[in-house]
Amino acid sequence: MSNITLKGNPVSTIGNLPTVGTTIKDFALVDSALNVKTLETFGGKKKVFNIFPSIDTPTCASSARKFNEEASNLENTVVINVSKDLPFALGRFCAAEGLNNVETLSDFRSSFGDDNELTIADSPLKGLLSRAVIVTDADNKVVYTEQVSEIADEPNYEAALSALK
Repeated sequence: MSNITLKGNPVSTIGNLPTVGTTIKDFALVDSALNVKTLETFGGKKKVFNIFPSIDTPTCASSARKFNEEASNLENTVVINVSKDLPFALGRFCAAEGLNNVETLSDFRSSFGDDNELTIADSPLKGLLSRAVIVTDADNKVVYTEQVSEIADEPNYEAALSALK
């Protein structure tokens, strides 16, 4: 179980992120048009999973914007934003912000959070996803993870992007 904080208050996740060298589990996440996207959808590409509790919070919105900005410079790589938000809310945000370089997908009816052990187990955010980054190579092997220790903080963008090289 990862012990993190929300504005200094203790919060726990159901487990620990996948370890470097393991293969990320398949998933069935939903886009804003209610299409299901799986690991196969992004086959042969490196993946940056930007995972967060809700797009409707300032830090989550900032991380989505930052990874969208960086994604246009990445070769053979897809950035996948993941949260428990409904696909409609994610689509609304991306349209309003002009986020065209990332995939923004909902975990509202899948087990992505549980499979990667990043679901929040307690606190007012119980059931949402913790703020984390998982980076895989083109063969779906995990090459980098970050469980952000304070939910209100942004992830280490530089470290995540450096892991792609």
